[in-house]
Amino acid sequence: MKELKKLLTELGEHVRTELLAYADRGLVRQVHGDSPGGDAQFDVDEVAERAVVDHLRAHTGIPLALYTEDGSYVELAPDPQVLLVVDPIDGTRPTSAGLEMGMVSIAAAPYRDGAPTLADVTAALLVEIKSGAWIYGDDQEGLSSGGFHTPVPRLSRNTDLATMFWSIEFNGHPMRLMAEAYAHLVDRSANTGGIFVFNSSTFSISRIITGQLDAFVDIGNRVLRDHPRTEDEFRRVGRGSILHLFPYDIAAAVYLARLAGVVITDAYGDDLGSTSLVDLGPMNQKSCIAASTPELHKQLLDAVHWDLGGTVTPATRKTS
Repeated sequence: MKELKKLLTELGEHVRTELLAYADRGLVRQVHGDSPGGDAQFDVDEVAERAVVDHLRAHTGIPLALYTEDGSYVELAPDPQVLLVVDPIDGTRPTSAGLEMGMVSIAAAPYRDGAPTLADVTAALLVEIKSGAWIYGDDQEGLSSGGFHTPVPRLSRNTDLATMFWSIEFNGHPMRLMAEAYAHLVDRSANTGGIFVFNSSTFSISRIITGQLDAFVDIGNRVLRDHPRTEDEFRRVGRGSILHLFPYDIAAAVYLARLAGVVITDAYGDDLGSTSLVDLGPMNQKSCIAASTPELHKQLLDAVHWDLGGTVTPATRKTS
């Protein structure tokens, strides 16, 4: 595990260094195409993807297979022993804007043929691109961190929907449907708590670990499964693609959240461990509800309007 920890931390720092050097030359914010999953890829994504591959080809002694947002799957050595699932930037848009919410996300799992899943992850690292603060965890050592002003993990004990500080996700999510599902929760908490849109599931989940947030809600994939007739709306805002939580979005964050004691499931309350690490299809994309306490997690599951206020006819749940 020590060799793996060194690999992950050095990779995370290298990607961060390359992105900071690129930002020093000025923010371009150009879209250069789409990822294999259909998400828009900005100039910073190209810089980060190239940094991952270049560093691993030059520095690792561990036989690796690599799965990234834009590069998809590649074997970097014969007979790989470890699969790395890397989102070089989770939070491309805030990173492109020079904001603080962009993170490098790296998860590691023993390599095996077939379909490795999130439950196979044994180590993970998150690195804040702007600050350099990091959270690392593995099966042997548990959690460690650096660069934060307070100890990590530091979970909130809040159990009140009215006072919760929470974040939601809109990228690829029709605003009308999301408002039908949880506008009442936004209204209830916006003044006596706090509601945020970070455009980074990794940053949102990590803020629960640090105690800055109480919860994170991304329900798009459940809405689609419950209401298949909404697919056209999801594809409209996704420019033809379904853009929910991809495995590389959450592989590291979910693993670290579990180590920290965060209650984290899909929007049905089911475990996320069966998620394939190398499948971008809509039925392997996920929803997520994460909370710092079991009580708050249950209340969120119960409080969302899953029938969408009656504006969409419910359908039988789709399963993968």
